[in-house]
Amino acid sequence: MSELKKLEEILIKFRDERSWKKFHNPKDLAIAINIESAELLEEFLWKKYDEADLENIKEELADIFAYSILLANKYKLNISDIILEKIEKNRVKYPIDKSKGSSKKYNQL
Repeated sequence: MSELKKLEEILIKFRDERSWKKFHNPKDLAIAINIESAELLEEFLWKKYDEADLENIKEELADIFAYSILLANKYKLNISDIILEKIEKNRVKYPIDKSKGSSKKYNQL
């Protein structure tokens, strides 16, 4: 069993022990991801990136990852598969010869 699958099981057990499943519908999980992402951004507000508090960054990333794992679980999505699929799509959109060293979006290459 992969570490990611074990982590998913731990998250679900934690959620279910507290009867929180009813709150973890796809819409609210997506909203929670967005809110936690904003909290991560807040950690960098008005600072240089190296002034951000690493402990706060870890906490916000953990929340984002946890809600993302629970959302993927709702739709029975394999996280590794969907990331690999996205990398392949990006490989096509961003060929090395056009995108290497560039921050331009694919439609500007």
